[in-house]
Amino acid sequence: MDVLELARWQFAITTVYHFLFVPITIGLSALVAGYHTAWLRTGNTQHLRLAKFLGKLFTINFALGLVTGIVQEFQFGMNWSDYSRFVGDIFGAPLAIEALLAFFLESTFLGLWIFGWGRLPRALHAACIWIVHIGTLLSAYFILAANSFMQNPVGYRFNPETQRAELVDFGAVLLNKVQLVTFPHVAFSSYMVGGAVAMGVMLWNLRKRTLEARAAADAVETGGATKVTPTADDLTMYRKASRVGAIVMLVASLGVVVTGDLQGKVMTEVQPMKMAAAEALYDTYEKDAPFSIFTVGTRDGKEEKFAVTVPNLLSFLATGDFHGKVEGVNDLEPELQKKFNEGKLTSADSYTPNIMWSYWSFRWMMGWGGICMAIGVWVLWITRKGRNPVNRWMGPAALVGALSPVFAMSIGWIFTEIGRQPWVVYGVMTTKQGVSPSVSAGEVLTSMIVYTLLYGALAVVEVKLFMDYMRKGAEPVADDGEDLPGGHSDGSKNDDELSFAY
Repeated sequence: MDVLELARWQFAITTVYHFLFVPITIGLSALVAGYHTAWLRTGNTQHLRLAKFLGKLFTINFALGLVTGIVQEFQFGMNWSDYSRFVGDIFGAPLAIEALLAFFLESTFLGLWIFGWGRLPRALHAACIWIVHIGTLLSAYFILAANSFMQNPVGYRFNPETQRAELVDFGAVLLNKVQLVTFPHVAFSSYMVGGAVAMGVMLWNLRKRTLEARAAADAVETGGATKVTPTADDLTMYRKASRVGAIVMLVASLGVVVTGDLQGKVMTEVQPMKMAAAEALYDTYEKDAPFSIFTVGTRDGKEEKFAVTVPNLLSFLATGDFHGKVEGVNDLEPELQKKFNEGKLTSADSYTPNIMWSYWSFRWMMGWGGICMAIGVWVLWITRKGRNPVNRWMGPAALVGALSPVFAMSIGWIFTEIGRQPWVVYGVMTTKQGVSPSVSAGEVLTSMIVYTLLYGALAVVEVKLFMDYMRKGAEPVADDGEDLPGGHSDGSKNDDELSFAY
């Protein structure tokens, strides 16, 4: 592998790993803020317990996201110095605002929230976690503004003397048409992830605590004893919380579908080749282009052998018209060769991205999202009318339900970046031209191995911490938010009212 391939692999590894924590952080911060506010308004300690429980899971993800985010930014100077030099004048503004405003906003008020229990006025304390959530959204906005410039460069001029892109309209960068559809799509996706993670964690605890309660009831009948005796309030809390997570996830998924549809139309407008690659569409459809759900083709992917399609759907996804025209790869490639090869800076051998990855990542993204939605509906069904089920599928459903939207978002970003190739800044700079000229393949490979091993170790730490706190569940708390040593939230010991488990 040459320097370009290795540098792309390293950036992909560090970016995808970092991005695993981003939507969980955004989504969970909203749920923590919601439960904290619900406790403030109602005085219900169940809401307080859930706020602190989810707050611990949120903090773990925030810490890992912080560490991996710093490492990710090192990539620009390490392996992509020519790219950084070219777009530094444009990227500097949104990235500086993200670091100085959004990141410090998150970090400062998260510290106040963590250490402010019983020390800050309750309303002010609740406001801290809302500010943290707003900070996560602002951080996402400015990062996405930089990425949207790579998808659709606006608000700049090229200086032939310095061979750099120079910022002339910061407002155009912040209000890029790609940005205006990408940000709400990412925000709704993050809420979907947060709701799904909460649903999975609560569903797992509901099953575990219900089994413990039944074991305790059996022990009482036989004259034995157990260490753990969950109360009826505990099971009610987990059941309601799993339903809240499922509802948040399903409502957010509707926003994901709507904004994703809008994003597809803007994508077709600014990068028609990406839409053609997403469908593996080689020949242009003048009208009534079908969308293939599943396709089997020849080894080179250029001819279709078998396909399951939805008539006219691709035309609607690309143009908003069920009879719209959708251009194929065979017509777009010569058009782009003629358009861009006239300029030395942007010339490339091929303007067609990896068709296989583009096609299947687009479908994996939608498939994982659909699985998550189906599990959410199933969770609402089995927990209806106050039921506390013990279903053997609850454990696998909790795991798949929590992880599936994370996979969907990560694969969606892989599609977004692969489908833009060979550009690092669309129509302006190719990926090949952005690599650091002084870095050798051996140096990139060495750093990639080090980062991969380091991230593997961090993954073990993350999963271990997350699982430990998930098993502990929502601990008893006093009305002021201080943790209690055990028993009910009011400090009393568990009684022998165990028949509720059945």
